[in-house]
Amino acid sequence: MMLFKLSLQNIKKSFKDYAIYFFTLILGVAIFYLFNSLESQTVLLNVSSRTKEIIELMMNMLSGVSVFVALVLGFLIIYASRFLMKRRNQEFGVYLTLGMSKGSISKILFFETILIGLLSLIVGLVIGVFSSQAMSVLVANSFEADMTHFTFVFSFSATMKTILYFGIMYLFVMIFNTISVSKCKLIDLLQASRKSENIKLKNPIVCILVFLVSACGLGYAYYMVTAGLNQLQDASMIFLPIGLGIVTTFLIIWSLSGVFLKIVMSFPKYYHRRLNSFTVRQVSSKINTTVVSMGIITLMLFLTICILSSALSIKNSMTVNLKTMVPADIQIKKELDLERKLTITGTPYSMFLKEQDRLDTKLSVMESIEKADASLLHDLTDMISFNVYEDANITIKSTMGSAYNRLQEAYPYMNFEEKEEIIRISDYNRIAEFYGLDTYELGDHEYILLADFDGMISLRNEGLRANTPITIQGQVYYPKYDTCQNGFVYMSQSHINAGLFLVPDDAVIESMRDANVLIANYLGNTKEEKKIIENRINGLSETLYMKSLEQSKLHFSSKISIYESSIGLAAMVTFIGLYLGIIFLISSAAILALKELSESADNKVRFQVLRKIGTDEKMIHHALFQQILLFFLFPFLFALIHSIFGIQFCNYIIETFGNEKLLQSILMTAIFIFLIYGGYFWITYFCSKNIIKEKTRY
Repeated sequence: MMLFKLSLQNIKKSFKDYAIYFFTLILGVAIFYLFNSLESQTVLLNVSSRTKEIIELMMNMLSGVSVFVALVLGFLIIYASRFLMKRRNQEFGVYLTLGMSKGSISKILFFETILIGLLSLIVGLVIGVFSSQAMSVLVANSFEADMTHFTFVFSFSATMKTILYFGIMYLFVMIFNTISVSKCKLIDLLQASRKSENIKLKNPIVCILVFLVSACGLGYAYYMVTAGLNQLQDASMIFLPIGLGIVTTFLIIWSLSGVFLKIVMSFPKYYHRRLNSFTVRQVSSKINTTVVSMGIITLMLFLTICILSSALSIKNSMTVNLKTMVPADIQIKKELDLERKLTITGTPYSMFLKEQDRLDTKLSVMESIEKADASLLHDLTDMISFNVYEDANITIKSTMGSAYNRLQEAYPYMNFEEKEEIIRISDYNRIAEFYGLDTYELGDHEYILLADFDGMISLRNEGLRANTPITIQGQVYYPKYDTCQNGFVYMSQSHINAGLFLVPDDAVIESMRDANVLIANYLGNTKEEKKIIENRINGLSETLYMKSLEQSKLHFSSKISIYESSIGLAAMVTFIGLYLGIIFLISSAAILALKELSESADNKVRFQVLRKIGTDEKMIHHALFQQILLFFLFPFLFALIHSIFGIQFCNYIIETFGNEKLLQSILMTAIFIFLIYGGYFWITYFCSKNIIKEKTRY
């Protein structure tokens, strides 16, 4: 009982000093509950079946991410405990001097850990439960759901998962504390405050060599994930520059820690100004003894910047794309003349096609709908029907011209034998007027290449700049422009047009037809009316009369379905990105803050010496501010350099979704990091000021 009371007193006594530790634990619990309770919140939302499938997928992914988040938070808690133990060395020394056994000290720590854990868990869960109600509004807005029947939600499953995961974390903390106490030596505990950080002087020449080699390695890694990305022969090779970047990050920090003090000392005017010599030595000591933690923090901040920027960019781009890339209510595509296609490949069509199916593959989309349910056409308006053509001799390879060999070397896995899609200029202009796009004119022997997929535009431009001709039915056509023109035909949630050839109307003939496409709007004006027509179309696609051959079916793409899938995907990416980004950011800032608070507690004697020799408080506070600022700024700036190239790599991966709002996403990420990371910095500074003002207790 006495040990329990002592534990309570210790918690009360240390609460002010370690407010950041308690705050971080509470925040971790709240965030963990918040994102794991999304399943209970989304159950009550009135959404379509397609959106429910996306929500289910999101929850499965969040469950997997939660395991990783738990590992990160577990590392944070154990790391924090290490510094908190160090902070109390003198206190433990006094306990041992008074005759208390190490077992009793372990019991005190056990009670403290239990009490801190319970307090953090209860407060965090309460905050999480009430915050989740606000999150429900965000979830509903993200999925454009009806919240008419929404009520207060308490997630029992999220609560139990939070208790279980944090219980396991604190079990490891208690084991760690017990091991730490068992290894304590009385003399070390009592003299802890008098010990300086043992700065192991590294050979400057070795440090410079390591820095130069590491900088070159890091530069090569930057090159591989940006300009050299296309030269990777296999997708798995991307791990080479990633691994190289991780290793060189730690090596650069190690090398800088060995020469940082010498570099600053080479500028005596700055070094001997005010308390700069004291500040620089303190920072050098910290960097020298925290190489591993500095590297980990740098990488976590780098991941935070890239994850948040990419997630927000995808969401913003998809929101913008929906307004321009889905201009019609319905698009129906049908593969045509499968008999001809099978004959070209050398396969007898009779092996796959029944006589009725053979005839059906010659029907257009409108003719197929009339045969299946003619009344459905009465619900459609603004209908545009057009054919897509292909020529066996017009492939990506043939349209690249003299640039083919160079492009094949740069993109060895691209299918250059794929046949190009061709559309009559008059058909495209009708589509463009309907979509609100630019129309074009062609001469007798000209063609235009349309593309809006950034990853292919540069490739296509190589062939156009070479003035590569194409031959159709014995006639030669040359590009009207030496660059791709912007445009598209197929509706999608993103930019997917990798190449579409516009040719004069008389350049193609009916035997070259590859597919027929119908674009239309629904006759209804309200969302409910359009949904009724949508359900009829879905019923048609499920009970289509033509079931013997998959390629001959009608393929439907509607504005409603694209909107639902896009909104769901954008919401899923946003929530997972926020989840990981917030955890990484909090963990990075908390580790730095706890380290600084522990250092401030250990350095109280040094600051007292400064006061005794006549240093005023303003100068001491300025030195403390510089010290903490440099310690927070160093990993952040390094992570910022990483993220310049990391975001380019992420942009390459997600370029299909577009990058219309990338700058806005980066600015939003910067504000987010400034508020959280900067907030931790200021709290650390003010808490450290209070710590160095206190008198030494022991």
